[in-house]
Amino acid sequence: MIPNINDMLSCRNTLSLDALTALYCRLSVDDANDGDSNSIQHQKEMLERYCKENGYTNYRFYVDDGYSGTSSDLTSRG
Repeated sequence: MIPNINDMLSCRNTLSLDALTALYCRLSVDDANDGDSNSIQHQKEMLERYCKENGYTNYRFYVDDGYSGTSSDLTSRG
């Protein structure tokens, strides 16, 4: 059974806004040489703004700025 899109979107209303919300930022291959890249800083700002505008108070950033999504060599991750 395929869920109705309206039912899926209304699910947000049943979640507690103070529950932990994970915010994931990932390195852009274009910014790979910038350390904590401009892309990640921008992503953090956008995600934090979204949380504040929508009442999410308990959020945590998870940042992957060491590996690009274009790399398929998972053995180098440790």
